[in-house]
Amino acid sequence: MEKLAGFKKLGLSDNCLEALLKKGFEEPTQIQKMIIPIFLAKDVDIIGQAQTGTGKTAAFGLPLIEKLKGGSRTPQVLILTPTRELALQVAQEINSLKGNKDIQIAAVYGGQSIEEQLRRLHRGVDIVVGTPGRILDHLSRRSLHLQDISHMILDEADEMLDMGFIDDVEEILKHTNKNKRILLFSATIPQRIVSLAQKYMRQYEIVRVTPEQLTTSLTDQIYFEVAYSDKFEALCRIIDVEHEFYGLVFCRTKIDVDEIAKKLIDNGYAAEALHGDVSQYQRERILDKFKKKRINVLVATDVAARGIDIANLTHVINYSLPQDPESYVHRIGRTGRAGKEGTAITFITPDEYRKLVFIKKIAKTNIRREKLPGIAEIIQTKRKKIKERLSAILESDAYTDYLSLADDMLKERDAQKVLAAILKYTFGDELDEKSYNEIKDVSVNTKGKARLFVALGSIDRINPHKLAEFIKEKTHIDSRKIQDIRIFENFSFITVPFEEAEIIIQTFKKLKTGKRPIVERARERTHK
Repeated sequence: MEKLAGFKKLGLSDNCLEALLKKGFEEPTQIQKMIIPIFLAKDVDIIGQAQTGTGKTAAFGLPLIEKLKGGSRTPQVLILTPTRELALQVAQEINSLKGNKDIQIAAVYGGQSIEEQLRRLHRGVDIVVGTPGRILDHLSRRSLHLQDISHMILDEADEMLDMGFIDDVEEILKHTNKNKRILLFSATIPQRIVSLAQKYMRQYEIVRVTPEQLTTSLTDQIYFEVAYSDKFEALCRIIDVEHEFYGLVFCRTKIDVDEIAKKLIDNGYAAEALHGDVSQYQRERILDKFKKKRINVLVATDVAARGIDIANLTHVINYSLPQDPESYVHRIGRTGRAGKEGTAITFITPDEYRKLVFIKKIAKTNIRREKLPGIAEIIQTKRKKIKERLSAILESDAYTDYLSLADDMLKERDAQKVLAAILKYTFGDELDEKSYNEIKDVSVNTKGKARLFVALGSIDRINPHKLAEFIKEKTHIDSRKIQDIRIFENFSFITVPFEEAEIIIQTFKKLKTGKRPIVERARERTHK
């Protein structure tokens, strides 16, 4: 148990430690270090601010296992999740951590046979993990009774808010007893979540893991500038140059996901597509194949990937630039986990650079520019892989059935030529430089200054100093970079460096006066 010294210090039993050892855990994550001792030692409710991929399921799952006796006819714990994928993943994770403890866990969600769920609940379960809609279905059928639960977990509460489930959550809370303990986990803590906590939680403690700790420490973040037409070629090069690629590829639309996955499969890659039109049965089958590494490339939309928690991903690739900094943080947080470094790669076209600048600024992260691997580099990597695969066969003696054929060929031909012919026959297409297309060099203009139009003027009691301070307050840009300020009656103009201009425009995009944004790029016009 020396490997698990960090977990042992948190107060976990040998049963849980043995389960962690079997799963390959070594050190607790930040959220686990903070949540588990409070959960075990104090009688308080808890709000945990943490994102997917920080280990929060084990943070609440392990103490639950320690506290539950098992063998209950009615549920002792209810765990609510926004998606069926997350419900299934949480149930599987807790089940894998329970060790030899007799605890029954059931995942209930839409898209799964309700008759099977009814039978499962009737047999008796200790922990129910479910989505709000299906939990309400069971409550209306009186097939689920929550009056005796000791614990209620709200997982990814902000996602439930975004997806319109908070009213359902409140309705479910009305069916529970007042003495239960509540744990609420959320990546962000908007006012509606605060109101929910104040209304339904007893004395509570707030535990925060900052986004900076989550997204940058173990994730190498880079971007490649490519023309839109060259993105697929760039994707193939990245997969081919890696020794063992195992990653998620994010696209913006279902059509893009299907198209990219099909092209990958047609080119011989082990890939699958995941989006909202995929049935629940197909989804579970695809995720099972991905987790077992029968496929190593999963192409998905953001919505379809919610709740997916796959360990040991080497890469997350933003084939399409995410819509906002929060989506970027959420995507790349899926790699660089469990103490292993991962790589987040983003493809940008020249006209997307402005959005990338905004993401870097708001996410407070460094995304560096790199050059795509060349064809010669990829061929060299493939040669190395072939040597390793052949060496493994030689070391395993898995070639004895072919010795007589080898003898026959070597009697007639030179050994070196025979081996070269076999290599060409087996790997010819793989080592053919013509199988790759040239990628055009593109670059973006990151220098110079931009003139911006501001829909505020002297009529709004604005002067140059007030305008500069107002923009600084909203964007955190150094006000000294805001120059050549000209104030007119109904509007103003400012000049700022290119990167700061993009940050200002994106920040003010949602703040409008009338029908137009407060800040936008200045058009050519003459003012006297």
